Amino acid sequence: MADGDELPGYTARAAAPTGAGVYRTEHKYSLETKGRPWLFIFINSRAQSAASLPYFVQADTIAGRVEVDIEKAESVKTISVAILAGVTVVGQEEQVFLNLNHDLWPSANDKSGKLAKGKHSWPFTFTLPAKVSPLDAKGLVIEAPPSFTERASPAYIDYRVVVNFKRGAFKMNQTLTTSFNYLPLTQAEPPSPLRLLAYKEGTELIGPEGDPAGWKVLQPIKFKGKLFDVKEVEVECTIAVATPLAFTIGTPIPLILTLKSEDEQALDTLANPKAMRFHLVRTVAVGSDAMDDKAERRSNNFFPSGAGQGYFWPSTEGAKEAGKRTMRGEVEMKKGTKPSFHFPRFTVRYTLDLLPFSITGFVPLGTESGKSLLSEPVKILTRQVPGVTPRSYAPPGYEKEESDYNAAVGFLENGNQRFYHHHGFA
Repeated sequence: MADGDELPGYTARAAAPTGAGVYRTEHKYSLETKGRPWLFIFINSRAQSAASLPYFVQADTIAGRVEVDIEKAESVKTISVAILAGVTVVGQEEQVFLNLNHDLWPSANDKSGKLAKGKHSWPFTFTLPAKVSPLDAKGLVIEAPPSFTERASPAYIDYRVVVNFKRGAFKMNQTLTTSFNYLPLTQAEPPSPLRLLAYKEGTELIGPEGDPAGWKVLQPIKFKGKLFDVKEVEVECTIAVATPLAFTIGTPIPLILTLKSEDEQALDTLANPKAMRFHLVRTVAVGSDAMDDKAERRSNNFFPSGAGQGYFWPSTEGAKEAGKRTMRGEVEMKKGTKPSFHFPRFTVRYTLDLLPFSITGFVPLGTESGKSLLSEPVKILTRQVPGVTPRSYAPPGYEKEESDYNAAVGFLENGNQRFYHHHGFA
């Protein structure tokens, strides 16, 4: 997948059927010799246009045909088509975890080894498995991961269709290859009945006190700071995140943030959307410990980056009480967010991270500006719960304050610079 290609969004309410109605686009690729195309592959897919890479989701059938147009009869050992997928960590060889192969020629009725002059066509079909058994999984059968290729990424996952045209001994074999996008179908559990009702009726979400099943209230954190270079203050911050802690790509993540302090001036200063730095953070883990959630995180095997930002506004209920301020909010995911997945040598995780508050008049004490005050694991999924349509609750005309997580913690926006020279994607 070339730099900039994104997996299309997928929020279907039920498993989409296969067939011509779904596979509306035909892709054509060819191999030329001396300017003359002679080996072709045609693939039908879900892609929006033939200019995009073919696109498939979990359990889809890849159907197409291989065509050959030769100017004279020639001896051919085999013609085959295969579906291959593998993980490549920069600087290492690819580890293939999917290899489906089908011989097209010679057929049972033609074992002469001589392919006649002219045009020949062979159809093929493959059904993509939902689970695979990679070498590094120690015999485990696990979910097939999505396609993944990004500029400067430390690893990538490539799915491709390969046609092999093999001639006899001492003659040149030729290969025609095209990558395709693959997306697994992962779905969260339904939200609480009260949150589901709020979505359906378009009413305000009920908070943790009235809907304890609809929220996870994170452990409160306390931090200190100097206010207007005059006095030291202590503030307690509590964040509630909508449950279950698994969210579909493209949907907002509801939040409630509560501040408590004995200093009213500190509360008025910090209960400001411009002061809050809350982010959805993606971490790419590579290497032998990639799937181990408790493995040591080093700079050469663990790569965090911002994947979305939290926005806040005063709550309509109890926004300003003595010693307390309450803010509503949500996290907006970046376009093209990839789903979570656990896979040998290459795993993608997500967390919700709160960075130290930052606003004129308040200087945090005892905390590093780029170090999270709290971090809560969440999953990013590809498929919406049937009948659930999450909506944004941001007030009409709300202006979102941009805050770059990567800049805040000293990372490059497009990944780790050490990997640029490995890809040629610049």
